[in-house]
Amino acid sequence: MRTPRQVSPLLMLLTALVAVFMLAPIALSVLAGLVNNYSAGLKSGLTLRWLVEVWELYGGTVAASLLLALLCVLGNLLLGIPCAYALARSRSRLARVFEELLTLPVAVPGLATALALILAYGQISGFRQSFAFILVGHMVFTLPFMVRTVSAAFRRPELHSLEEAARSLGAGFVQRFMGVLLPAVLPAVVAGCLMVFTLSVGEFNLTWMLHTPLTRTLPVGLADSYASMRLEIGSAYTLVFLLVILPVLWGLQAAATLIEKHHGS
Repeated sequence: MRTPRQVSPLLMLLTALVAVFMLAPIALSVLAGLVNNYSAGLKSGLTLRWLVEVWELYGGTVAASLLLALLCVLGNLLLGIPCAYALARSRSRLARVFEELLTLPVAVPGLATALALILAYGQISGFRQSFAFILVGHMVFTLPFMVRTVSAAFRRPELHSLEEAARSLGAGFVQRFMGVLLPAVLPAVVAGCLMVFTLSVGEFNLTWMLHTPLTRTLPVGLADSYASMRLEIGSAYTLVFLLVILPVLWGLQAAATLIEKHHGS
């Protein structure tokens, strides 16, 4: 019976240093949102008034960002999974070209993608001034991540064999897709959903160009608070962002872990 190998102390030290390097700035920012005066530090006393003020000014952006992210995940599921299957099964050169073009919104800066959307659809005033316009931008940006993740799962050789076996037994396409293929790639779908949700919630550059004063999201509100308010309010907004987003991400990650365990058993 193998005994677990001990991790090298040097590797543990390096991991701890990286963690401190990444988390220390966030901890300082959170602390700045909980003190009366950041310049005086903890001597000025702790307070929650900055959190209350941020919630009163920007509380609406929380629900907007979460709803946009969930709708973005739903849209990616409806469009991305069929597209991933088509690309995985197609052998044409055109499909490979389309797959490469699909990644352009990731390679191109978000501001350029947003400008293209404004030039194309900005004249439709009702659409331009709604959250649907931002949702389209988020889907354009996140769809490649869903498609590439799920497409790689569909390309596994064993799935070809399962699909051919189901076809030989008389199963139609819908039966094969829903009953055989989709359950087999479910962990990849969940991973894609988690990635899409995270990217949508935190997306700023593209959203900053597409938003209006009535369609702000959490990252845009965070930028506004940094630019127009005192440091304590901007830091309190960071704390609100973490309090809202981290539990959702942890819940999604836990659900993904449970699905992977159930799929593997």
